[in-house]
Amino acid sequence: MKFLLSFLLFSLTSPALFHVALARGAFNRPISPVDFDSRAYGGSARFLLEDNKSQGSIMQGYMTNKELEEAIKAFGKKCSKISRIYSIGDSVQGFPLWVMEISDKPGQEEAEPAFKYIGNVHGDEPVGRELLLQFANWICDNYLKDPLATLIVENVHLHILPSMNPDGFSLKRRNNANDVDLNRDFPDQFFVINDDEYARQPETKAIMKWMRDVHFTASASLHGGALVANYPWDGTADKRKDYYACPDDETFRFMASVYSRAHHNMSFSQEFQGGITNGASWYPIYGGMQDWNYIHGGCFELTLEITDNKWPPANELATIFEYNKLSMLKLVASLVQTGIHGRIFSSDGGMPLPATITLKGIDYSVKANQKFANYHRLAAPRQKYEVTASMPGYKSKNTSIWLEEGAMSVDFVLDPDTTTKGKGRLIQNCDCYCGNRLDFMGYIWGRYFEAYIFLAVVLVFICFLFQRRMKSRLSKQRLVALPKRTVV
Repeated sequence: MKFLLSFLLFSLTSPALFHVALARGAFNRPISPVDFDSRAYGGSARFLLEDNKSQGSIMQGYMTNKELEEAIKAFGKKCSKISRIYSIGDSVQGFPLWVMEISDKPGQEEAEPAFKYIGNVHGDEPVGRELLLQFANWICDNYLKDPLATLIVENVHLHILPSMNPDGFSLKRRNNANDVDLNRDFPDQFFVINDDEYARQPETKAIMKWMRDVHFTASASLHGGALVANYPWDGTADKRKDYYACPDDETFRFMASVYSRAHHNMSFSQEFQGGITNGASWYPIYGGMQDWNYIHGGCFELTLEITDNKWPPANELATIFEYNKLSMLKLVASLVQTGIHGRIFSSDGGMPLPATITLKGIDYSVKANQKFANYHRLAAPRQKYEVTASMPGYKSKNTSIWLEEGAMSVDFVLDPDTTTKGKGRLIQNCDCYCGNRLDFMGYIWGRYFEAYIFLAVVLVFICFLFQRRMKSRLSKQRLVALPKRTVV
């Protein structure tokens, strides 16, 4: 009875809020304790109210799912030399989750970092899907013309998923077709939610499988409703609204600032200092994709709120893209322009080692790639770091570096730990061993190529001098010996 009276009073006193709540299903869907706590800190940012426009009018000028699919395939044909199109799965209603990969060697595994952009996580935040398609086309059109576009194509594998929630977009609502918020559907570090793999949404499963298939170094998802770059942690252990730093807090602040400072006006925010914010400090959420990427995927992910208006008029999209273009480029380029990078090999035969890289004082590690043994450790610049490479069956090695503004290369060659008697060491069969040894030799040859050329020139010169000297000696011997020879 009390609920009914409150319901009637709410509908009479706040008709606009009532209609929004009704549209979101607030009165016909049970709210879990975690949902309740998350919504308590919604403020005016992540849950902005929709405009009082008809849903039909706000969609005018935006691509439908079918048009988006056609545009993605058209991009693949137009830019076939440096891209490929693939799907990571289907939505609840069976729409493919299309991805555009951009690289000078698309589809090939390389010793390069990978970055992913994801748009339209929430169905009623469609700006990201439009911007990401424009972004892909801009890189295609400006490859070999613009230095940042060229740097990205030749040094990064960029994967772009324009729409994670096509069903929510077509239904004109935040949640997917099963009325689930996809950014609350991932396993959480603080509370036992979403741990049942079979209960997760197909879109969530697709993202998690994608992360297992591709070793992403960093990523970002595009949202609407505010203007800020958000970084982990997104939640707190006690559900309080408070700054809750993750182990790589300084690195994430640096990444968020890279985006914010390159943006047209994000860094001038009056609400968020420098245009960046810690998620839990803004308001806590649980089951988010951002924290899951960092914890389980070894991927540094940001949540980018790129428009105050969730669904702006379509004629504003070109301007919004221009405001965000440089930020999007610089964030991807930062993977190779900053941080610590290298490869790890065994001194016993030169096998590539999928070892672990840690930085002293930071309780987080990244793992080198299995095939190429390459690692890409993002880190805040202008600091001293002690970098350690370790792997079972091998002696750990560490080195101290001063990381400047630019990237630094730190390679490791680990020695087998004879005290373990081979236990835990990487053992491979003959075919793999030979191939890996050749890979190691190729790596050494490529790294010291100039030194080898110089050495070869010196050796040739020495041989030339030696040969001249020998010829001179023989000539002298002949001149001395001729008069003494007898002629028969």
